[in-house]
Amino acid sequence: MTQLLFLVVFAEAFVAFLLMVKIGPLRDLVMNCLDQVKMRKGTVLTIAGTMSVILFSNWISIVKIQNKGAKIGTMTPMDQVLWRTHLLEASLMGFSLYLGFLIDRMHHHLRKLMNLRRNSGSSKQEVEKLTKEKLELQESEQKSKKEIERLKNEISKLTENLQKFKLESEEKDKQVETAEAHVTSLQKQSADLLLEYDRLLEDNQILQAKVLSFKG
Repeated sequence: MTQLLFLVVFAEAFVAFLLMVKIGPLRDLVMNCLDQVKMRKGTVLTIAGTMSVILFSNWISIVKIQNKGAKIGTMTPMDQVLWRTHLLEASLMGFSLYLGFLIDRMHHHLRKLMNLRRNSGSSKQEVEKLTKEKLELQESEQKSKKEIERLKNEISKLTENLQKFKLESEEKDKQVETAEAHVTSLQKQSADLLLEYDRLLEDNQILQAKVLSFKG
C-alpha cells in the first residue's frame, strides 16, 4: 500500500511539474489526458472519495493507537510500527489528495488561459479585419469626396449656364416685346394711312364728280 501511495504521489508530482513547465508537446499531451479524465468525473470522484475514507480510517487508527498508548503509559513496538505506518499512509494520501486538487486547479486555469489566448488570437484577426475595412471605407470616403467635389463643380457650371441662358432669354423676351410694340405701332400707322387713303380717295371722287358737272 505504501509503495503504491509513493508511486501515486510521484506520478502526481510529475504531472504537476509538466503542467508548470512547458517541455515540448508534453504539456499539451498531459492537458488532453486530463480532459479525458475529467470527462469521467464520476470515476475520479469515486477514487477521491475512497481515498478520503481510507485517510479518515487511518486517522482513526492513529488516534486509537495513541489513546491505547496513553492508557498503558507507552506503546508497544508493534503499535509504534502500526502508528508510523498509518501516519505515513495518511500523510501520503493527504498529500496525494492535495496534489490531485492542485493538478485540477492548474488544469482548469491553463485551459482557461489557452481559451483566452485562442480568443485573443481570433480577436486580433477580427481587429485586423476591422482595420482593413476601416482603411477601405476611408479610401471610399476619399473617392466619394472627390466625386462630390466634381459634381459640385458641374452643378456650379450648370447653374452659371442656366443663369446665362436665363439672362439671354430675358433679353430675347425684351426684344420680342419691343418688336411686338413696333409691329403694333406699324399696324396702327398702317390703319391710319388706310383711313387717310380712303378719305383722299373719297375726296378725289367728289372732285372728279364736280369737274364732270362743270364740263357738262
